[in-house]
Parts: sequence; C-alpha cells; structure tokens
Amino acid sequence: MEEIPVTLKGTPQGILLTPRVDNWEAISRGLTLALQDADAFFRGGRVIVELGGRTITHEQLVALRELLEAHEMDLWAILTDDPTTMRVVRSYGIRTRLPAAAAAQREPLESAEAEYNAMLVQRTLRSGQRIHYPGHIIIMGDINPGAEVVAGGSIIVWGHIRGLVHAGALGDESAVICALDLAPAQLRIAGYISRTPEERRRKPQPEIASVSQNRIIAEPWTARG
Repeated sequence: MEEIPVTLKGTPQGILLTPRVDNWEAISRGLTLALQDADAFFRGGRVIVELGGRTITHEQLVALRELLEAHEMDLWAILTDDPTTMRVVRSYGIRTRLPAAAAAQREPLESAEAEYNAMLVQRTLRSGQRIHYPGHIIIMGDINPGAEVVAGGSIIVWGHIRGLVHAGALGDESAVICALDLAPAQLRIAGYISRTPEERRRKPQPEIASVSQNRIIAEPWTARG
C-alpha cells in the first residue's frame, strides 16, 4: 500500500489541493495520477492549493499551472504562510487569500460530511469498460479484470471485483468499497492505494474496505443491526 502525496477535495469555492509531502516531483506525479483517474470530476474547475508552510519556486508554480491547464483547470488561489512563496505567487497574479465570504465558509466545509447522489448499474463490466461518477456507484454484477470504476462517494458491488476501483476520488476518506468478493487488481480510497495479495484465501466472502489509521483495511461485510 502506498499513499498518493496529494489530496483533492471538492468544495463550493473550488477544488482544494493539499500536498502531503515536501518533494515537488512526488507531488507532481501524484497529482498527475489523481487527475488521470478522476479527470471527469475536475475538468473545468478552479483550484485552491493549500501549502501552509511549504514553499514553491517560480519553476514549480509554472509547471503546476501548466499541468492544471492541460486538464482545463484554473489555478485560482495558493494559500501559504511563507512570505517568499507569497511574493512568488502574487507575481503571477494568483491570489494568496480567499475572499472573505469563501474564507468564512471554509472551516465547516472541510468538516461537513459529503452528500452524494447514486448511480445504479445493472450489468457486468468487462475489460476496457469504465464508469466515472461524482456520487456513489452501485453495481449489480461483476467488475472484471481490465474494467475501471471511479466514484466520488462509495462503491457497492453485488458481485465480484477483479478490476480497478477508486472510491472517494474527490478526497473523501470516509468512502467505502463493498463486494461479495473483493479481489481487485487495484483498490483506492481517496489518496490511499491497496492491491490484492498474491496469496489469496480460496473461499470468497463479502467484504467492506475502508480507511483506518492511514491505511486501507478489509473486513467481513455483514448485516449490522
């Protein structure tokens, strides 16, 4: 299991991008991967980068802006506590503070639970087929090897998972993935990645995958009263 070094979270003000590491090469790779996986969710949006005390150079800022523009996204604001970074950002005409109304809403937005609509898919997904949806996805069928499902919310599969599944693609770490047989080629929740071990139990059983203590865990999926 490896962790993507950036998180992306949808808010009414824009897409909040938060680096998890200080290495900008790793951040760029992680962001590229995240945008490729959930491109349909983010395209056309404006981005707020929350750096905190991290720094950014002119070259890194240009590269970041070009990467976002390649996905038709606008670098709207970079929030930073570093004076040097603040000067660099402002020299490109990018705001370093949110407007008062947006800033006032920011705290409850980050702590509020996400609310989603759901898509119901009543078929098996075969190799090469892809489904991207910003809400929950419920599939009555299997996800075969080579198929891909990406959801902003949770993914529930009344069948087998053998392909790639990514829940919480907008950064929702409370999202879960449930299946009657959970044996994906790759499983992601928000910025966390897990793969099925080479040695797998012989008898499949329903399982639910979730994020706990900064990693993905799978537990039996049972009825709860």
